Amino acid sequence: CGGTLKGLNGTIESPGFPYGYPNGANCTWVIIAEERNRIQIVFQSFALEEEYDYLSLYDGHPHPANFRTRLTGFHLPPPVTSTKSVFSLRLTSDFAVSAHGFKVYYEELQSSSCGNPGVPPKGILYGQRFDVGDKIRYSCVTGYILDGHPQLTCIASSVNTASWDFPVPICRAEDACGGTMRGSSGIISSPNFPNEYHNNADCTWTIVAEPGDTISLIFTDFQMEEKYDYLEIEGSEPPTIGLSGMNIPPPVISNKNWLRLHFVTDSNHRYRGFSAHYQVKKAIDFKSRGFKLFPGKDNSNKFSILNEGGIKQASNLCPDPGEPENGKRIGSDFSLGATVQFSCDEDYVLQGSKSITCQRIAEVFAAWSDHRPVCKVKTCGSNLQGPGGTFTSPNFPFQYDSNAQCVWVITAINTNKVSLIINFEEFDLEIGYDTLTIGDGGEVGDPKTVLQVLTGSFVPDLIVSMSNQMWLHLQTDESVGSIGFKVNYKEIEKESCGDPGTPLYGIREGDGFSNRDVLRFECQFGFELIGEKSIICQENNQWSANIPICIFPCLSNFTAPMGTVLSPDYPEGYGNNLNCIWTIISDPGSRIHLSFNDFDLESQFDFLAVKDGDSVDSPIIGTFTGAEVPSHLTSNGHILRLEFQADHSMSGRGFNITYNTFGHNECPDPGVPINARRFGDNFQLGSSISVICEEGFIKTQGTETITCMLVDGKVMWSGPIPKCGAPCGGHFSSPSGVILSPGWPGYYKDSLNCEWVIEAEPGHSIKITFERFQTELNYDVLEVHDGPNLLSPLLGSYNGTQVPQFLFSSSNFMYLLFTTDNSRSNNGFKIHYESVTVNTYSCLDPGIPVHGRRYGHDFSIGSTVSFSCDPGYRLSHEEPLLCEKNHWWSHPLPTCDALCGGDVRGPSGTILSPGYPDLYPNSLNCTWTVDVTHGKG
Repeated sequence: CGGTLKGLNGTIESPGFPYGYPNGANCTWVIIAEERNRIQIVFQSFALEEEYDYLSLYDGHPHPANFRTRLTGFHLPPPVTSTKSVFSLRLTSDFAVSAHGFKVYYEELQSSSCGNPGVPPKGILYGQRFDVGDKIRYSCVTGYILDGHPQLTCIASSVNTASWDFPVPICRAEDACGGTMRGSSGIISSPNFPNEYHNNADCTWTIVAEPGDTISLIFTDFQMEEKYDYLEIEGSEPPTIGLSGMNIPPPVISNKNWLRLHFVTDSNHRYRGFSAHYQVKKAIDFKSRGFKLFPGKDNSNKFSILNEGGIKQASNLCPDPGEPENGKRIGSDFSLGATVQFSCDEDYVLQGSKSITCQRIAEVFAAWSDHRPVCKVKTCGSNLQGPGGTFTSPNFPFQYDSNAQCVWVITAINTNKVSLIINFEEFDLEIGYDTLTIGDGGEVGDPKTVLQVLTGSFVPDLIVSMSNQMWLHLQTDESVGSIGFKVNYKEIEKESCGDPGTPLYGIREGDGFSNRDVLRFECQFGFELIGEKSIICQENNQWSANIPICIFPCLSNFTAPMGTVLSPDYPEGYGNNLNCIWTIISDPGSRIHLSFNDFDLESQFDFLAVKDGDSVDSPIIGTFTGAEVPSHLTSNGHILRLEFQADHSMSGRGFNITYNTFGHNECPDPGVPINARRFGDNFQLGSSISVICEEGFIKTQGTETITCMLVDGKVMWSGPIPKCGAPCGGHFSSPSGVILSPGWPGYYKDSLNCEWVIEAEPGHSIKITFERFQTELNYDVLEVHDGPNLLSPLLGSYNGTQVPQFLFSSSNFMYLLFTTDNSRSNNGFKIHYESVTVNTYSCLDPGIPVHGRRYGHDFSIGSTVSFSCDPGYRLSHEEPLLCEKNHWWSHPLPTCDALCGGDVRGPSGTILSPGYPDLYPNSLNCTWTVDVTHGKG
């Protein structure tokens, strides 16, 4: 499922092809050619569930800015040629139903090659050479007529690439509608226009001009059944335009020397169809992106461009653009050069251009420079202020709403010296249909301030404003959406692009983020850099590109004396349908040692095999699956082969393996155990190393010292390197120390029952301080008793994150009991203990409850202290603490708890769910009654 591909040619198949791709697939393939070369893909098979599963093509890396087209259904697409040296494909499937999938042949094209343009259905191609100067010809089988140019020539373009001078022709049935249009101008209309078109029509027209010419297409009438009958246009920007409904579309300007119109209708409902006038512009500097036309309110004055005398005299007036619903128009002059502006009522968002201008187009028309905008109701969003913060799309991380119009406006506090910077923790919108538009100051929706229009799942690392304000506008369509986004924002100095970070497994050179500063990147050994090697902070405060990524190749040879082997995309999950091979080659006469740092594969279906040699038939040292981390491995020779296979469904975290090489008369580097210190760095035969566990940990495996020795003719350590872990219980009598939950600093295990006894010298007390504490609320509990065993008085019982700062014993013993249930765990605890002496005339500091306050600082015998809690919390007991003659407080320190229900009084207050801010327990039924002053709500 995905990968990075290089080489002169190759084949890409969807996972499981031809037996069906998996549901929920999200696979991305990136094809990389030599610089200045291009890539052509030819589809050999194609079948995706129509509308729901699709293949997106990107002319470059898979970023929305490079999006080219989306393919779905069961028709074999034509060949596609990139304009750059990188081309990407992304397969996305939904949660149900799949089809056979696809098979694609890709080929690297030299700058002098046009590539195979393909053969149209019912067509015949003559010619097999596709380089500059070569010509090919087309014809159709009997019963079909060729529409388009029958001969194509591969010509060199001005951008040092080659391209065909005309599009591939099509073959239509002799009785089918459509045709090839030549000449400087003409009219194309739907069959039977201006009367109703036919059902089940399928017509194709190709407008052909000379190389270098462009074509403008202006619609004078347009009426079709919305969504079901449509006109598709190719050869412009964007590459494909789909038109339907009752509104006259804006003009279309080709970016090639041809336009192709494909008209399709279904089996019911018929309308007038369309009529359009085309005009060829000769090869001059015609760079306009096109103009938009409006149907006038006076239908009798529609654009009738022909009369008995030929072309109608040029019009100097644009039609009345009208006013947007829930908005207004400013300006009533519709003559050439005039401009009108639009605005929306409060709580509505303007979509489209804030102002439009009446301009001349195609010599005979006056037309507005853009559509009249629309005003959509704002359904979500907020106004935010610096210096920083976070916000999310509605319902994040669950699907956002359909038909949403959300606006967030961020304003920096310092209006003169700072810009705003945003970065996305998460981003996933339905590609092509749901968008997030980001603007730099000005009015929301003003096209002049737009910085980015984002869709899909790829976004810039950072987006920076030039002003002290940014706006974000989320627009979603009527269909099911994705999870949305989570955004962080903060203020930064002006003329800065912000810190873009360093790629995972990458190295960055440079630490300046101001305008014109350059950052350079490379990857750690064994990793491959994808993206730009250097980026520059531009004058618009945007980096010239995203930071690159460092990927671990699926096929590689390692010759360095030490290194790392990672599963693809570790630790994010390795994906499906993998067959990776890594070969580690050391000097002859040496051996190789593998240390498994992390291991998590789908049990019984995904495997890692380690072979003692470089061939597929080499003996297997071990085969591993599941989540248990394997023991260290050592080769018998100087080559190891690692073979990783993953099936078509599910995946784990993957693996992280380090290797090092060593000579025949030495032992492998055993590494340094976690939670320990190692003494000794000589691994020669006869040398020894020792290991000492850090405070709070004890040796759980091996002996403190191991020796490199000769055993059965092999040089090896006398035993495994020791491991250090946090024990479940123990008896402590040193003056101070640390008690850790088992498994620290990782999660503790289920079904524990651990007992610790702390013993101080007679006449001393024991003080424990909680440095970290986090257990499963209500189920995993630490009890602290004032004495040597479970029958001693209870000082406190703690779970969740609610613990006092410290506790004291009244004697020289303290007993701790930690019990856990059989599900879920957490980080646990780290507790410091120490032996302290008791003051003859006072009690020890009782501490302050978490989420509480203490009143009183006198701890002498006979004095009292009292406590209160923050809003929303309630004391576990309200009795003041009295320092008694035995030097101990009369009651334990109270805790501040969020309770399950109760009466809440007063003009204002806070209500918290039980256990807050930890998780609330299961099986709750809490009722709060709020009682405010009589007569008020």
